[in-house]
Amino acid sequence: MNNNSKVLALKYRPQTFDDLIGQEVVAETITNSIKADKIPNAYLFTGIRGIGKTTTARIVAKALNCSNGIDNLCKENFCESCKSISESSHIDVLEMDAASKTGVDDVRDLIEFSRYGPTSAKYKIFIIDEVHMLSKQAFNALLKTLEEPPEYLKFIFATTEIKKIPITVVSRCQRFDLSRIKSSELLEFIKKIKDQENGKITDDALKLIVKISEGSVRDSLSLLDRALLSLDEGKELDLNSAQKIFGYFDKSQLIDLFELILKGEETKVISIYRKIYDQGVEPKVFINDFLELLYYFKNINSLTLESTNFSLNDEEFSKIKNLSNQIDSEVLILFWQFAISSLEEIDIVSNQHLSIEMLLIRLMHLSSVKSENKIENVETHLKSENFVKNTETELTSKTINQIKNVAQEEKIKPEVKTEIKAENKININAFEDLIEICSKKKEIKLKYELEKNVNLVKFEKNRIEISFNESLDKDFVKDLSSKLFEWTGERWIITFSKLKGQMSVKDKQKTVKKQLIDEMKNLEIFKSVIDKFPDAELIDVNSNKDGVDND
Repeated sequence: MNNNSKVLALKYRPQTFDDLIGQEVVAETITNSIKADKIPNAYLFTGIRGIGKTTTARIVAKALNCSNGIDNLCKENFCESCKSISESSHIDVLEMDAASKTGVDDVRDLIEFSRYGPTSAKYKIFIIDEVHMLSKQAFNALLKTLEEPPEYLKFIFATTEIKKIPITVVSRCQRFDLSRIKSSELLEFIKKIKDQENGKITDDALKLIVKISEGSVRDSLSLLDRALLSLDEGKELDLNSAQKIFGYFDKSQLIDLFELILKGEETKVISIYRKIYDQGVEPKVFINDFLELLYYFKNINSLTLESTNFSLNDEEFSKIKNLSNQIDSEVLILFWQFAISSLEEIDIVSNQHLSIEMLLIRLMHLSSVKSENKIENVETHLKSENFVKNTETELTSKTINQIKNVAQEEKIKPEVKTEIKAENKININAFEDLIEICSKKKEIKLKYELEKNVNLVKFEKNRIEISFNESLDKDFVKDLSSKLFEWTGERWIITFSKLKGQMSVKDKQKTVKKQLIDEMKNLEIFKSVIDKFPDAELIDVNSNKDGVDND
């Protein structure tokens, strides 16, 4: 086959370790093991599609059998052994697709064939692709040979689903996890290939290819091939044209749509969405991109432009950053829940396009939620639209419960008394009171969370504002709200703040303890003890509250 007639994924397939991108550690480890003559019985390559598992397997086969040795591995003018391995025609290097040969009989034939030494090479090598497709019996038949093969026999396995391979097989292999290719590295790679193919494609269009390929080299080359074939002679492929070819839409349209949702401009919102729909964008793709945008709005201050994997350009990144400062986190959380529930909803609606429009209208009704009072109105709005029904689906129930968690409006079951006698009510006027009542009521879990994982920002009547660390229990807000209502007979609002807040109770205790220890270390009595016992260490200090001298 003429090399120019090959698809790019085959034409530019790496032939040596130096050609591999993004797998430098794997290449170096294998090269060192061959040089040191510590070659494992079997290699196991795992990772997502299109990152070089089968390609690396062939390169390893070349490295083991190259006529020039590992130090002078063929790079341009291939020896007979390397050439035949590249063309999958080497008599001693057998490639087998486990997807089509899954049975125990196929493995038995393989084992029988392995009894004979190599004909022309140093090693006889079996490359088994998609090895996870082998049957349980086939794996069992392979075990003994895999553990103690003849010195001339080596196995190389490749798989995308490592969990489907028995642990007894994995333990007999030297495993290598091939990583996704970094976006910046993949961009430079396809840019070089574009230049070699004399293609005219803008950097923004190439970045879109990188984003869609999700770290897969093969996917990116297939998309690049498609882009180059769609070009008219002398024309350059820009981002807009690439979006039409690959079925993606301009993210700036989605940002404009999001801004209009917040302003409540229904006509313009629906108009923009219909333009996006007319571009051929599937409803599920739209919702997933919308969820991705919500993530950026929520976390933009902790992200860099590079960490968005080219999903955003400079202008879009700056616009999201400016808008995010005007949006409350509660609004974004509510938007996320509604969008997630719509993913399930569109599967049961005959016209998915209408379902997305209704989602956008619902979001506009929520977009004005910027205070606790308004958040409470959200639940009223949900009730008015019959979201909460006795016959509601499990998914809708979960979504509404999560919205209640944000609004702090958990319902009390009918059989539970909603009135608490005045003499049984507890007054909680400070954060310390709350911790004390948790201790008295033996709510140890709540007490632990309050002391260890919560930073108080503000404590007011029936309202607590906190920040928290990543260890906070996911049911903390719901459980605390329920107990506060039970103890005080009143509803409390618990909100999360972007402010850091006070030091947690446990951290305060540690700080006080450290100060006491430091003070004690400055005393003459401590210094005299250290002089006599140099290895002594001060671990704790107990203050003498009664003022009694125990010396």
